[in-house]
Amino acid sequence: MTTFCIVTLGCAQNQADSEYMSGLLKKAKFDFVETIEKADIVIFNTCTVKGPVENSFFRQLDELHEKYAYKIIIIAGCIPQADHEKLKKYSLVGTRQFHTIVQVVEEVLNNNILKMLEFNEVPSLKLPRVRKNSVVEIIPINLGCLGECSFCKVKQARGNLHSYSIEEIKGETVLALKDGVKEIWLTSQDAGCYGFDIGTNLIALLKELCTISGDFKIKIGMMNPEHASRIKEDLVHLFRSEKKIFKCLHIPLQSGSDYILEKMNRQYKLQEYMDLIQYLKLNIPELNLITDIIVGFPSETDQDNWQTQTVLRKISPDVVNISPFWPRSKTPAAKLRMLPGEQIKRRLKITTELINNISRLQNERWLGWVGEILIDGKGELEKQWIGRNVAYKSVIVEGDYTLGQVLKVKIENVNSSDLKGKVVK
Repeated sequence: MTTFCIVTLGCAQNQADSEYMSGLLKKAKFDFVETIEKADIVIFNTCTVKGPVENSFFRQLDELHEKYAYKIIIIAGCIPQADHEKLKKYSLVGTRQFHTIVQVVEEVLNNNILKMLEFNEVPSLKLPRVRKNSVVEIIPINLGCLGECSFCKVKQARGNLHSYSIEEIKGETVLALKDGVKEIWLTSQDAGCYGFDIGTNLIALLKELCTISGDFKIKIGMMNPEHASRIKEDLVHLFRSEKKIFKCLHIPLQSGSDYILEKMNRQYKLQEYMDLIQYLKLNIPELNLITDIIVGFPSETDQDNWQTQTVLRKISPDVVNISPFWPRSKTPAAKLRMLPGEQIKRRLKITTELINNISRLQNERWLGWVGEILIDGKGELEKQWIGRNVAYKSVIVEGDYTLGQVLKVKIENVNSSDLKGKVVK
């Protein structure tokens, strides 16, 4: 039997696409294996959001050719969609064509190169899948976005906004729960604008999903501030009234300088972001706030970076995804003059140290907390497990447990990334 493996790089949406491709290939009688060594066919599902991730892919590709020259390689995801000219000799599968993976594999086995990069199709949610995590269902609620950020390639890779209907998403949620799933991840390039193209919104979707019976939790994907601001009152009401939604929101800041935000073509002012976060944190005391920061955007000054640090101190996010600016080809920001590397590195170091301190202080709020966690992952050590509390905080526990198990714990220690729990009766 012909074997395959999928190497997934990037976001939860990429992970969902990989699970669908695995399900389709398995249904077509191809044999899924975990490692490249055991695979006849290697499928890379790629990401183009950040330079290091893209560079890592090309390094892996070179290493694969050097070590396993005889293996068949197919490249899927964002890089072939946005930069297919870099991959002329490979069969390619675009972000809206992953449902054609069986056809592509069969053609490759017959020594034919196929490039499936059309943007005019929308894959169905009703596809077979092989879940990476048996208790987590990743459901794309929409494709593409409405933004035009000057540094970002999402529009090139994922296209304009297309939302799936509430009925489709609810149907997939119900089926997943029958399979024993305990967490529903609503993934998106921007969950805040869900439904704008079909006459509905995220709040209506969440309300409908919360009517489904069963013991499960919903994790909301990233949303941009300008869209989150439009629904903030309804979000607060839902978080207060519905136990099925993790009290966790991912709302990117990117910079604490209005000047830089304008250069990035972000669609909000700093004060609007601050007002939004203040309102959410005031009304949702347990909120786990995740944000993103880019350090060293072209023309950023030390004062701009200092303003970003000042904002981080004020909003005190739990998690900050920080990255240096990486010019992405075919974006407006790529044409701007880069800052010196040493300058970016210095700002990155200082800002990262600040973030680690803030994250630890935020985690210390949970010391002594007693409550339930859902085990959704295995830790690095033997008998170490990862659970999630009501705010989707990572809680480390030790013992003999299983995925999907619910435990009552007391938080006895913390660091900047995790809470350490002890199981109590």
